[in-house]
Amino acid sequence: MIKIYSIFVTMLFMSSISFAQNLTGTWQQIDDKTGSPKALIEIKQLNDGSYVGNITKVTPRQGYTPRETCFKCPEPYTNQPILGLEVFKGLKQTTPDNYGHGRVLDPLTGKIYDLKGRISTNGKRLTLRGYLGISAIGRTQTWIRSNSFLVSKVGSHSFY
Repeated sequence: MIKIYSIFVTMLFMSSISFAQNLTGTWQQIDDKTGSPKALIEIKQLNDGSYVGNITKVTPRQGYTPRETCFKCPEPYTNQPILGLEVFKGLKQTTPDNYGHGRVLDPLTGKIYDLKGRISTNGKRLTLRGYLGISAIGRTQTWIRSNSFLVSKVGSHSFY
């Protein structure tokens, strides 16, 4: 009886993972101060199941001059162009709607942080948390899937 129960629980868990929202696609980063679009990030899934995110567009904002290259960034990011830059990597699904074990780069400061995230049940919002050591010490940012983007103020903090 215990074997049957454990097989059932395992199958239930595995089926719930298969119904989880997919992170792949283009996401709009929102400026937490103005509510304006900041950048487009394309998220791809690698063969090992982890996700990476690259900047595909920096959205012009009044009073902001975008940087051309990654500022004070460590190798291999030193002086790399912002467009195309890999801003996060290694993010892996931990439960159906949660992700962890990633690393995120702040191209304006050159700092790298641990990263975890959660996707909304409708798959339109991705809440990411960059942190040092423990997640209580960090910043949270909400990204909106680009095909559902509406200009609105989002209560979040910016990585860059």
